[in-house]
Amino acid sequence: MVSVYQVKTKKDLKRFVKFPWKIYKDNSVWVPPLITDRMEFLSKAKNPFFRHSEADLFLAEINGNIVGRIAAIKYNKHLETFNDKIGFFGFFEAINDQDVSAALFNQVSQWLNHRGLTSMRGPTNFTMHNEAGLLVNGFEESQVVMHTYNPPYYPLLIEAYGFQKIQDLYAYRLFAPEDIPDRLERAMKIVQKKHDVVIRSLNMKYFDTEVDSIFVIINEAWEQNWGAVYLTRDELGHIVKDLKFIIDPDLVILAEVDGKVVGMSVTLPDINQAIKYANGRLFPIGLLKILWHRRHIDALRVFVMGVLKEYRTRGLDAAMYYKTMNTALKKGYKWGDMSWILESNLPMRRVLERVGAEIYKTYRIYEKKIG
Repeated sequence: MVSVYQVKTKKDLKRFVKFPWKIYKDNSVWVPPLITDRMEFLSKAKNPFFRHSEADLFLAEINGNIVGRIAAIKYNKHLETFNDKIGFFGFFEAINDQDVSAALFNQVSQWLNHRGLTSMRGPTNFTMHNEAGLLVNGFEESQVVMHTYNPPYYPLLIEAYGFQKIQDLYAYRLFAPEDIPDRLERAMKIVQKKHDVVIRSLNMKYFDTEVDSIFVIINEAWEQNWGAVYLTRDELGHIVKDLKFIIDPDLVILAEVDGKVVGMSVTLPDINQAIKYANGRLFPIGLLKILWHRRHIDALRVFVMGVLKEYRTRGLDAAMYYKTMNTALKKGYKWGDMSWILESNLPMRRVLERVGAEIYKTYRIYEKKIG
């Protein structure tokens, strides 16, 4: 018999965080998260998500052994935005057993129903601004920074419960060319001359001010995207706090017009290539392993890109791509992941495909009526 119970103690939370090691013990692609980071992210006292929304964590057991985990999520800002009575699930991990996954989803369904919600969507950890989507192809590819990963049997378990696809998220990959396409260089020069645009890198001396500019662009640039919900400044600060350790300011590109930041592109070194050697622990030697191996990182992830609405027809995206590619080539990076991109975001997909990027992973968001 499968029993499911709520995580209420610190001991339970550690069991929740450490359970994935059981699922991925023989998997060379999965990158173990840092345990301390996961504990803080899931803390109701420390994660700003819990200032406006609620979530509970659950563990599944058989004969005293942990066999699965899940989070039930009521994202109030989503409900305020869409008024659609949709709740979410996240942090799903389970052994390959349909009874276990069904028990976990039943628990989330009951939790959401009790709060007046009528549909369940996911996975999101906790929101689309964090890790989102279930990997449905590309299982053999490396797990890039802030991507999810899961075994190939997860889609089967989720679909067996009655979930259906609601949206796919694409990860594009671009290998470093020998030379940057001439059209990108020409586009950057034309954009700068015609529109009096300054394309520059992040200034770490004024880091908080720069983050404030990015905050404005994120919320305005994404407001029309599928599932987009306003990101609070505290939430962005929480994300940035974790990223500040790995940010290369030369790869955070800002576009300015008349001294105003109107576009941005944030590209991150794939720190997962170094973090995997720590096996989840910073101490006593995990941090040293990360610092040693980060010198050999050869991949990037274009994490986020956006332009304010009134500036979108000026070619700023191409100019920022040129600046990013030029910098990345000089630093010796071999390839870049550009993700994730909504399958419905055809303009951005066309831009990526014009520069030679190809889809190499697909993540899926599922939905199911409940109650």
